[in-house]
Amino acid sequence: MKKTLLAAALLAGFAGAASAQSSVTLYGLIDIGIGYQSISGGTDAQNQTHFGMYNGVQNGSRFGLRGVEDMGNGNRATFVLENGFDAGNGTLAQTSRLFGRQAWLGLENDAWGYVRFGRQYNFASDYLTPIDPFLAGFGTANMGQSFGAMNTTRYSNMIKYQTPTWSGFKLGVGYSFAPQLDAFYGNGTTVVNGTGNAYNFDTMNNTRALTLGANYANGPLTLAASYDQINPNANVNAASNSATPKVWILGGMYDFKAVKLSLAYSQTRNGWINQQSVTGYASGGSAAINGSTWGGSGGAIFFSDAAGFNSYLVGLTAPINASSKVFASWQMAAPNGNVQDFVPSAVNQNVYAIGYQYDFTKRTNVYASVAYLNGVGFVSGVSTTQIFTGVRHQF
Repeated sequence: MKKTLLAAALLAGFAGAASAQSSVTLYGLIDIGIGYQSISGGTDAQNQTHFGMYNGVQNGSRFGLRGVEDMGNGNRATFVLENGFDAGNGTLAQTSRLFGRQAWLGLENDAWGYVRFGRQYNFASDYLTPIDPFLAGFGTANMGQSFGAMNTTRYSNMIKYQTPTWSGFKLGVGYSFAPQLDAFYGNGTTVVNGTGNAYNFDTMNNTRALTLGANYANGPLTLAASYDQINPNANVNAASNSATPKVWILGGMYDFKAVKLSLAYSQTRNGWINQQSVTGYASGGSAAINGSTWGGSGGAIFFSDAAGFNSYLVGLTAPINASSKVFASWQMAAPNGNVQDFVPSAVNQNVYAIGYQYDFTKRTNVYASVAYLNGVGFVSGVSTTQIFTGVRHQF
């Protein structure tokens, strides 16, 4: 009740319409701690260590407003405005957007599902995150390290529809007119050009994104599938601007009570979608596609007919008692033959990780994690180690 009143007061200051909502809730999360990271096996400039304060390790720090208006006959208007920030210094995240995590308005009904408009997660992130033992958090341990499309991927300017749930089963489809993700292009030898994240007037002068998903959750069994495709900016002067990065992911989890077992497999072709960065590794560095490895600067989307990868994950989550649990995973991204033609020295990228969480209450917990990645950016001999501990509070 207190949060609802506070949120209404905040909205009234710049909208004057809080009273029109059936409910408006202020919510958030603060995650901060201490961490250590080392990178070795690269160039002298790349090899380094860092020890200090880290923000948003288990989950990104955020606050947001969530609203619902009952319009009658089972129809509801809904919205979310969610800001991301660095709890260590108070600055904005997501390239300094005010509501960079989410910003959407929608209509929904239990009989036909929902339709939403704005900046939202893709269905790979929606449906595959529960299968990841690290729930898409903990830095390098994140499943998105090898399954890029579910690395909490957000598309701006998206129309998104999801069906109601039928006996545990639901489907979703979304289309973005301009996802506003930085991109770079390869012609099979080097990176030849890049494009920014603006929303241009000419439709074909934007990248565009398609996201599809299917999910089944019933009892101890959870199954999920997703497909993402990025259509390129047709006006970019690059030899590979016809490449359309595509990734499909299949995953499942079964709860045996004593342990939850997670499995996932993915194929990515014609590039990579949504890189997972490794702090300090090269200009525009990434543990999935590295700018220096591929001959240019980095970006969230990589377009190249020469790039293809197969990804694998095996994970376990085991409760210790009612207040604590341990979780671990192995994941690998393996370049296919086309990548070997592009970068003959490319190797498999492996991630080994283990984590622990202790809940003081339903809202406050502490955590610790260790992750080791070898083959950073598919470069032989380059590795990184991350060790984190911190506290997370939800409100």
